[in-house]
Amino acid sequence: MYKILAKDNIAPNIDKYIIAAPEVAAKTKPGQFVVLRLHEKGERIPISISDWDKEAGTITLIVQAVGHTTEQLAAMGVGDNILDLLGPLGQPAIIEPVGTVACVAGGVGTAIIYPEARRHREVGNRVLTLVGARNRECLFYQEELAATSDRVLVATDDGSYGHKGFVTDLLKQVIDDGTHLDHVIAIGPIPMMQAVAELTKRHEIKTTVSLNPIMMDGTGMCGACRVRVGDEIKFCCTDGPEFDAHLVDFASLLRRSRLYERTGFKAAIPAEDKAEGEAKGGECRCHG
Repeated sequence: MYKILAKDNIAPNIDKYIIAAPEVAAKTKPGQFVVLRLHEKGERIPISISDWDKEAGTITLIVQAVGHTTEQLAAMGVGDNILDLLGPLGQPAIIEPVGTVACVAGGVGTAIIYPEARRHREVGNRVLTLVGARNRECLFYQEELAATSDRVLVATDDGSYGHKGFVTDLLKQVIDDGTHLDHVIAIGPIPMMQAVAELTKRHEIKTTVSLNPIMMDGTGMCGACRVRVGDEIKFCCTDGPEFDAHLVDFASLLRRSRLYERTGFKAAIPAEDKAEGEAKGGECRCHG
């Protein structure tokens, strides 16, 4: 059991949870995630670790209520227990001194970019953080990002705060202004990450994206989170979640992310995606 020690609503349908998980907190590094199950009949869902405190033995999760399980979690409160919590999972982000780094976040991706921006600052990099959201109400972690960044730029779809438009507009502006970027990290919706990758590829800027495809077991056994990276098939849960943005097949990633919009999981798997799974180790065993 993993007890919820604190819960705060930080944006519409977005809650911040501090959870007692000393073994996870002791080993967590930026870029990693956990898979949790709320109760015996619950589904397993991956959630990125937004922060951690090794001394207190806690981890912080930022969760947007968008589906069955996240809505169940939103109904829980301080003192309630999460049945299972597996982690930290995934490969930690590679963070080393490189110069100037742009951390680009869209939506809830802000929760994931925060510990990476903080670590980049700790190793001596100059950090520019660019955040995009639907409107001012959807923004969070602004003070935390300001404390760990040399500069923070914000874009909102409706123009209620900062630049009116997309976060990619801000990145283009930074590049056009002549700022030399040694590395760009983009975390958020697939179309946003794809747009960042296309922009930085034209300027030959090293770019990393953190992917969050459909995931079942989180240990590489089911193959549901497979993604095409260059000429290889990778599992996001064990090989990622971070990959070279210029090698990711975003079209395939987007198509697979929409599998549950169709009727029947098995019948919905496109032939090319099924072939990818067989090449990497077989069909998803989580579905029989």
